Amino acid sequence: MRRALIPTLKLALLLALLPARLAAADWPQFRGPDRDGRSAETGLLTSWPAGGPEVLWRIELGEGYSGISVVGDRLFTLYATSSGEYLAAFDRRDGRQLWRLRLDDRYRDGQGNGPRSTPTVDGEVVYAFGARSVLVAAAAADGRELWRRDLKQTVGARPPQWGASTSPLVEGELLIVDAGGAPDASVVALDRRTGETVWTGGSDKAGYSSPLAVTVGGVRQVLLFTGTRLVSVAPADGKVLWKRGWRTSYDVNAAVPVFIPPDRVFVASGYDTGGALLRIRVAGGRTSAEELWSSRGMKNQFSSSVYLDGHLYGFDNSILKCLDAASGEERWKARGFGHGSLTYADGRLIVLGDRGRLALVEATPEAYREKAAFEVWSAKSWTVPTLADGRLYLRNEREMLALKVGG
Repeated sequence: MRRALIPTLKLALLLALLPARLAAADWPQFRGPDRDGRSAETGLLTSWPAGGPEVLWRIELGEGYSGISVVGDRLFTLYATSSGEYLAAFDRRDGRQLWRLRLDDRYRDGQGNGPRSTPTVDGEVVYAFGARSVLVAAAAADGRELWRRDLKQTVGARPPQWGASTSPLVEGELLIVDAGGAPDASVVALDRRTGETVWTGGSDKAGYSSPLAVTVGGVRQVLLFTGTRLVSVAPADGKVLWKRGWRTSYDVNAAVPVFIPPDRVFVASGYDTGGALLRIRVAGGRTSAEELWSSRGMKNQFSSSVYLDGHLYGFDNSILKCLDAASGEERWKARGFGHGSLTYADGRLIVLGDRGRLALVEATPEAYREKAAFEVWSAKSWTVPTLADGRLYLRNEREMLALKVGG
């Protein structure tokens, strides 16, 4: 009888520990677990002191706009110094750099130097894409290089005017990037374990956006906002399922498309272009997309919108707005952030202005309701906030910090 109880007691202990493990949410890639700018964490602070949440640590960091990915006790991001462009891992507890791996020479540009892409962490491997289209896989534990591909050489990649910005997408056994390669190599899928090219397709210019995988009507597809269009491809072989031309000045198609289950997608760009809501249809073995509405009321120049409960929250150039997703009708707007970015968690929007103003805003269509705000720094801030396990991670072109926002 006593022996029979041992496995039961072990199972009970495991189940007791499980909620604590689940609460330590990871943020393994650009815009979070589902690439939608949303976190499932709860129990966060509902307001902040006048000077902002507690600063857990602050460190100097090199140049770049790369986002911060978090898995377990580690952070991953890209930065550049005079000696080159690096993928690096940091201890999330104190910000101590654990290792770094050189990707390429330092990228220099009038809009800001350094890498643009955000690392993607998949299990024990982290993938990084440099500003000049060098793609690297490294061991997350120690930074050991597993494979490297210069996509300019292998597929004729052509980085866009202000540097390659797409964040690699892990889709099954594939790693998919918008490379803007030579004819028939705009989109590239590689074996995520070996780096060998599996398929290529399209002849579009590279955009600044990142791929997004969705399933509609049982059909798995990868959405890519290239420099000239929104295109859906089958991940197995790159076959184009549907496409919609989308021209923006300077080919700055940058915001990640926003998927609205079960079958809609919102896409937007800046430079007076605006956005549109599309419905994806699957019928008779064919996949297509139709426009439901279009509007110049949400011009996402580079920061993606967030969808929540029938509404879109995002930046119309330098104005933070809430739109009714069904109609595109404006519900409210607020100024004071410049070209900012935002993340959603626990009923609130965490909004970071392009000069360092950080605010906590209720995610409600009724009105703009700011619960707290402070100046985290006075520096260019083009990197979307990362939230993981009650900590908010921010960076600019000079430093990175962690704020305690868990209750």
